Amino acid sequence: MENKRFALCINRQYGSGGRSVGKLLAAELGIDFYDEKILTITSETSAIGEQYFRLADEKAGSNILYKVFDNLKPALSEPTTGFNLTNRDNLFRFQAKMLRELATNESCIIAGRAADYILREAQVTDVISVYVYCDIEKKIERIKELEVIDTAAAEKKVIQKDKGRAEFYNYYTGRIWDDCSHYDLCINTTNLNYEQIAEIIKDYIRIRGYEV
Repeated sequence: MENKRFALCINRQYGSGGRSVGKLLAAELGIDFYDEKILTITSETSAIGEQYFRLADEKAGSNILYKVFDNLKPALSEPTTGFNLTNRDNLFRFQAKMLRELATNESCIIAGRAADYILREAQVTDVISVYVYCDIEKKIERIKELEVIDTAAAEKKVIQKDKGRAEFYNYYTGRIWDDCSHYDLCINTTNLNYEQIAEIIKDYIRIRGYEV
């Protein structure tokens, strides 16, 4: 089996375990996992303060035209270094540029940030897209345990986070975030632990012809 480079893009509902599985897989495969790490790297390469990227992280922009005309989506545009340097759309362009560079040069795992859309629109080869979801009761259970908060607070956070991620993805891609037809593999993690989820994803990567 040929040892080819690949980029695994994981879109994940909040509390579904997608981030934890991504970190687990990256450690097992000996490749980089990019979640908030991408904010730091993009800040360093763009010389724009990391706080700007964190404030805009996985949040929709405000250009109404992006919601009307698909051909105006900014994923492939070059970021500007002049006017509107730190608006959300331009920060997205900087991040998209960095994701394309990373996926072109190394095998990696990327959590969210519309990476699947960015890479495929840029015709980056060897992209595998996964959508991880589960029942809301399981998401609440996981968030309660992870963040040590009560049921009401966990439910509120799950709903808010998923709404924000959906709005971000829909705005920048013109696609519906939880539409499974956009992904190579969708996994309901309600009755699975992280190790089992990781094994399913590794099996799929092998089926696609990559050595893991």
